[in-house]
Amino acid sequence: MEWYENRILSAINGTNPMLIKELKGGYAVFGDVQFLPGYCVLLPKKEVNSLNVLSLEEREQFLSDMSILGDAIIHSCTPTRVNYDILGNTDNFLHAHVFPRYDWESKERQKMPVWLYDSSNWHNKETSYNPIKHDEIRNSIQEYLNKNYE
Repeated sequence: MEWYENRILSAINGTNPMLIKELKGGYAVFGDVQFLPGYCVLLPKKEVNSLNVLSLEEREQFLSDMSILGDAIIHSCTPTRVNYDILGNTDNFLHAHVFPRYDWESKERQKMPVWLYDSSNWHNKETSYNPIKHDEIRNSIQEYLNKNYE
């Protein structure tokens, strides 16, 4: 099985190459695509299909970690804002998207959810994670989490 076929299990067993840091309530991973530089995902500590399956304590930790991942992105990328998205409509497992939003996006685009970007952004070699292009940001996010997360 390839790591991306079960992203949570591969984070748990240490084979997910996108893993930035294990947090108390989840795994911070760098996004496969970077058309919005610094895009990350928070995966839960166990395979569940909904936030509501977690205990209240686990939910609180997951949501807190999501916001701290947002802090790391703000520190590393200085976006205009950060959007947080928990959907589960396509991939039936709990995960939180943490999207930086930027001034260089058009004013119309800034008002729209990221999902309304052209679908080619999600499967384009130009926007795919590339260590040469993106590791400075990825490493900065990791460094922030290592310094500021207990």
